[in-house]
Amino acid sequence: MPDLVPFAEIERASRRLSGVALRTPLVSFPMPGPADGPQLLVKAESLQPIGAFKLRGAYSAIAALPKEERERGVVAHSSGNHAQAVAYTARRLGIRAVLVVPHTTPKVKVQACIAHGAEVVFVEPTMEDRIATAEKLAAAHGLALIPPFDDPRIIAGQGTIGREIVDDRPDTEVVLVPISGGGLIAGIATAVKILDPSIKVIGVEPELAADARASFRAGEPVSWRPEDTRRTIADALVAQRVGDLTFAHIREYVDDIVTVSEDEIRDAMRRLALSARLIAEPGGAVATAAFLSRRDDLPAARTYVSVLSGGNVDPALLQEVLSGG
Repeated sequence: MPDLVPFAEIERASRRLSGVALRTPLVSFPMPGPADGPQLLVKAESLQPIGAFKLRGAYSAIAALPKEERERGVVAHSSGNHAQAVAYTARRLGIRAVLVVPHTTPKVKVQACIAHGAEVVFVEPTMEDRIATAEKLAAAHGLALIPPFDDPRIIAGQGTIGREIVDDRPDTEVVLVPISGGGLIAGIATAVKILDPSIKVIGVEPELAADARASFRAGEPVSWRPEDTRRTIADALVAQRVGDLTFAHIREYVDDIVTVSEDEIRDAMRRLALSARLIAEPGGAVATAAFLSRRDDLPAARTYVSVLSGGNVDPALLQEVLSGG
């Protein structure tokens, strides 16, 4: 079993991120019904400078590189938000960034990477193509490879979210977290469970890309075919398989994984925008969707926190969702 990320690494990541990543607020989601009913707080990572949580892991990982290695530049593969985070970090640090992304990546994410000065390489939308291309570029140009999730530096950076949740609301009982490759939930669950083992951590993913739930049930990582995971609207959550390191953290710290439907994701996006005034991309809305539509699948509690992991949604899709399409 791989070594788990210690809490001290999350603390170090938190210090690196000071003045870089926003300490995002916990936004109260307006709920009908009695005042003493369950309360939902939304951890709005969509408010980060790049519109997603990925800044935490990417900046923490790149800033931790030795100076000589960092100055040669970095390469990363991503479905979109990690690429933006690496591009933003590279511009801030004044280094080169090469990004390998699927040709299916939403334009809004690609354009943001280019605006930050990164070089973009398009590949087929499979994890195998992404990884192979990134590794070749790293070897050919002496670039440091910054993985999107299966890396202790990345996990530590994402873990700062869990630390903030417990610090800001120690009365939290259940934390709902989107899952793709597992870096976000691995980091959050590590911080949350070390600080307060009584808090339940529940992963959430689309029904149409439920490889993490299959892995959780099987007790080992299970892969889904890319043509299956691409059926979901949640483009940020189509990693096909959780990482070995992230799965070790999931197995140790995560209490359960639930799924939500495409209609439930759209409904959560709409209600986040209209009720909480928060813009969520589909993958960013799944945790809130679980609270709104799958409450019976969740532990009973008074205070829930859902992580809104990103808000980089295509404007046309957002318009369609808000209009009820």
